[in-house]
Amino acid sequence: MASNFFATKSSSNKNSVKQTVEPALQPWVEKYRPKTIDDVSAQEHTVAVLQKTLTSTNLPHMLFYGPPGTGKTSTILALSRQLFGPDNFRNRVLELNASDERGISIVREKIKNFARQTPRAQTTASDGKVYPCPPYKIIILDEADSMTQDAQGALRRIMETYARITRFCLVCNYVTRIIEPLASRCSKFRFTPLDSESSSLRLSHIAQQENVPINKSVIDALISTSSGDLRRAITYLQSASRLSSSTTPPTPIQPLDIQEIAGVVPDGVIQNFARILGVEIDEGMDIDDSSQQKTGGFEPIRKQVKFLMREGYSAGQIITQLHDLVIFHPTLNGRKKSACALVFAEADKALCDGADEELWVLEVGLRVHKAVSS
Repeated sequence: MASNFFATKSSSNKNSVKQTVEPALQPWVEKYRPKTIDDVSAQEHTVAVLQKTLTSTNLPHMLFYGPPGTGKTSTILALSRQLFGPDNFRNRVLELNASDERGISIVREKIKNFARQTPRAQTTASDGKVYPCPPYKIIILDEADSMTQDAQGALRRIMETYARITRFCLVCNYVTRIIEPLASRCSKFRFTPLDSESSSLRLSHIAQQENVPINKSVIDALISTSSGDLRRAITYLQSASRLSSSTTPPTPIQPLDIQEIAGVVPDGVIQNFARILGVEIDEGMDIDDSSQQKTGGFEPIRKQVKFLMREGYSAGQIITQLHDLVIFHPTLNGRKKSACALVFAEADKALCDGADEELWVLEVGLRVHKAVSS
């Protein structure tokens, strides 16, 4: 009995020790996560509305939705810290990743037990600041669109029953996967992909803080490869920084390094492939001279496809980038673009079904060549 008591006590002490991570080993996405909602980039409307809750402390149930890496989770965590302070944050906020814990049993046990607890009395902040600390708790359900229909149905009742002492924030990528009775109980906030200027400012700030020398072309490469996902762009920047510092002296970071880290086919390779297919390429573009082939015909196209496959490029990535180049081409007419779009769609479906990558890249190449040449 005594041994069990001491074992339990020692384990609880062990769990109570706060784990700290050395700043040098910390991922930059966590290190530079917004501390306040004022630090959130490019979501002006959402920030303006939430600012008012800091003064009124009247927070509704909320539903944050939008693409990954746009600041949804960071915003609600920053708001919670500003509401409760560092000392009350632990006992006032419950954060769950609904993609891992999405069953109805989690809703009935963990979420319901936390929701029904009366909030503890406010404690004096150790940092000397005064926090609003309203008389309710916050439950954050990240990736709520992964929850089962039954779990969402059970959650609806809990939101109603304990609304006086508990607020919910559902975070998801696809708002259509949240059942309507649940969505109607929440104030909806849409997070849009970050614009280039906001992403550029944030990346430049992080690079400056970490003493990583980068130029505008590198920042442009980070933004284009991440497609508005700032979290992904910061991760690419950290990976490129480690790659650069692995040599003595450190090698400068180039846009090509970012594309390789991101698994993107270099622009010159895609543009050369498009040129062989008969798509006009601006003379100022960077064409890969190492794989220049004559334009058109089965053999040049087949040879270029073999080159792409030998280099290990993903068929899906090749088709995605070729799609963007063709669809946004300034001189191709609508009929040619629609014919190309059809083959891109067929290829995407075939690759999702497990078709041979090389055969489908060749199929795309031949049919795009036929469409643009007709």
